[in-house]
Amino acid sequence: MRVEWHGQAAFSLRAEQGSVFIDPFGDVSGLRARGIAFDYPPIEAEEVDLLLVTHEHRDHNGVEAIAGEPTVLRSTAGRLESPLGEVLAIASEHDDAAGTERGPNAIFAFELDGLRLAHFGDFGQRQLRPEQRQALGEVDLLFLPVGGGPTIGARQAATIVEELNPRWVVPMHYRTPRIGFLEPVDEFLGLIGRVERLEASSFETTDLPTDDAPVAVVPATP
Repeated sequence: MRVEWHGQAAFSLRAEQGSVFIDPFGDVSGLRARGIAFDYPPIEAEEVDLLLVTHEHRDHNGVEAIAGEPTVLRSTAGRLESPLGEVLAIASEHDDAAGTERGPNAIFAFELDGLRLAHFGDFGQRQLRPEQRQALGEVDLLFLPVGGGPTIGARQAATIVEELNPRWVVPMHYRTPRIGFLEPVDEFLGLIGRVERLEASSFETTDLPTDDAPVAVVPATP
């Protein structure tokens, strides 16, 4: 499977059985108008089979950036049918106040190329609830926010990695030279045993190292 990071929480996944895009950002001029830098390149994606949106904020719900007519699952919960099989959407919150500050957030989990993937969107709870952990089950490839601010930070993210024990974790939603908010990825990486920094913003899962403990995979900033 080929995984490409487009910045923030946006990822495209291409596998033999089909393609997925998760959390594309759209027009973020509102951020720039408030003096907040957000300078990731505009998303240029080929047609995909499935488009997932974890919540309705403009740096995650830019569905208009994706060409074609993909099946779209957005801001929802349940066991959902898709062209690529079942997608599990787990209800969670964007904050640690039961969603009263920033609203709901979906954790998406599904299988692609024989791997179990989970994307946490803008997860902001203090911790996973037992029923959320049970629903997730085993995870091979985990996409997890680590930059604090409106989501969990480094230590909370590291606790989730310890709980889920994936093969690989890809940190997302953190400060880079392209954005002017959130915290950098460094504290999170310091809490993870093995770190693999990549020279490109994309990678093949077959090229990833494996270890007894989760490996943090850090694509280059787009």
